[in-house]
Amino acid sequence: MGAGQFYNIGIKRLSVGYGLPGKNPVVIRQGINFSATHGEMVALIGSNGIGKSTLLRTLVGFQDYFSGEIVINNKPLQNYSVSEKSKLISFVSTEPVKVANMTVFDLVAYGRFPYTNWFGKLTSADNTVIQSAIKSVGLEGFENKHVVQISDGERQRAMIARALAQDTPIIILDEPTAFLDVSNKYEIFHLLQVLASEKGKTIILSTHDLNIALREVDKFWILFENETYEGAPEDAVLDGKFEEIFKNSHIGFDPKEGEYFFRKNFKSKVKVEGEGLPLSWTFRALNRAGYQIVTESTPDFIVKILKTEQGSSWVLNTKTGDYCFLSIYDLFQKLSGL
Repeated sequence: MGAGQFYNIGIKRLSVGYGLPGKNPVVIRQGINFSATHGEMVALIGSNGIGKSTLLRTLVGFQDYFSGEIVINNKPLQNYSVSEKSKLISFVSTEPVKVANMTVFDLVAYGRFPYTNWFGKLTSADNTVIQSAIKSVGLEGFENKHVVQISDGERQRAMIARALAQDTPIIILDEPTAFLDVSNKYEIFHLLQVLASEKGKTIILSTHDLNIALREVDKFWILFENETYEGAPEDAVLDGKFEEIFKNSHIGFDPKEGEYFFRKNFKSKVKVEGEGLPLSWTFRALNRAGYQIVTESTPDFIVKILKTEQGSSWVLNTKTGDYCFLSIYDLFQKLSGL
């Protein structure tokens, strides 16, 4: 693949699923229409069982599709040879690597197999690519560590390094942040965003970390039961698509905050007076606890946020008296007894 070449992906009227021995094939999804281009980071989202992993494995070429087409640079995917596809698309899964005595270097080196000779011998140029991939994901010094002895976050970065060593313009990842802690989730998203924006890679990943994806990706592919949607994260919010993803009476989406929340029955009405961060986080706390914040209707009580030399204080005005607190936690201890 020529250096600097741009890659465009087109998925049109695609029907995907899987075959069963001696039985009719099972069609999971039909009529899928998506697109992606050079340097884009795309998040594939949708409810569990909607067909995300099946679509990604089909896009990589691991399984056939029933109808429609996948076109990469105006060439149907099925017209690429196995060798060509191995230099075009790399794949990162969440399946754990459980090979005894495999080092980080060994794992990353597997990415060079499309370029080695029949004996799989690495050249000095291959070693340079491997070391560069390891450095790109921040694993310098980990080369000789065994894969089974490093953390989940480090192992996921090593898997991404393997994809980098494969040197493909397209990288597809199935739930790359599953099972990771919050810090590592952000690290992986940031790494992938850099690969897209600075290295020009086309990154396509499935994820349930929607709050992070809303801030980091360039485009969403959304699978619904009977339709598909694609667009910028902001377009998806403005078009009301995030409210449609999870049809659950207990879950809502706040388009202003860009976050999901649990729907709750309001306990009582409260008016809040204040400014700055203390006001914002007091709003969040009251919403979390099920209080309805009002501005014009008569409240059941009032919370005033005051600035002090130590920071902030909260004054609760009720029908039975006024109370002062130095933390939101203490304020809620009082509210729970009202």
